Amino acid sequence: MSFVKIITILLVLGLAGCQDNLLPSDSDERPTVVTGILGNQVGQIAPDFTLESTLNTFHTLSSEYSTHDGVVLYFTMWCPVCDSHMSHMRSTYIANYPNVQFLIIDYVTGSVTNARSAQVSGGYSGLTVLADINQTAMNLYDGTMGTTIVIDSLGIVQMNQDYSDGSKLGQVLSALP
Repeated sequence: MSFVKIITILLVLGLAGCQDNLLPSDSDERPTVVTGILGNQVGQIAPDFTLESTLNTFHTLSSEYSTHDGVVLYFTMWCPVCDSHMSHMRSTYIANYPNVQFLIIDYVTGSVTNARSAQVSGGYSGLTVLADINQTAMNLYDGTMGTTIVIDSLGIVQMNQDYSDGSKLGQVLSALP
């Protein structure tokens, strides 16, 4: 079989997998977010959880936001991208928002001991790291590498998106009461 025929067959098979995405529309087909109900989207009530920190203390989300102006959850894999985000967060936001609780969620290492080891070796001993051993928070918030959630003092999700350059985080934090 000739090279051109092979490429043509592969191209046709590849395009067949796209189905209706060959002519995408500009409409947003995501489901409408219903505010005021329990959920992880902006405007929804933050689902509560309790996780153990790398210092063997337990943190309950509702206790954190009820005693702070807000809570930032950052989901980390301890990779270079996460390191960059956490370094930026530490240098730009943590010191400037002392009444916001920043919680780093380690959802990959599988134990408090391993999470502590990753925290220390990465140079983040000063941050509160929670070991999400059973991926409770990850599942509640659809958290993956770089997912950043901001919850206000009333328990309402104000932001749920990837960290990117951190500018959205700054906007949301400055708008907290």
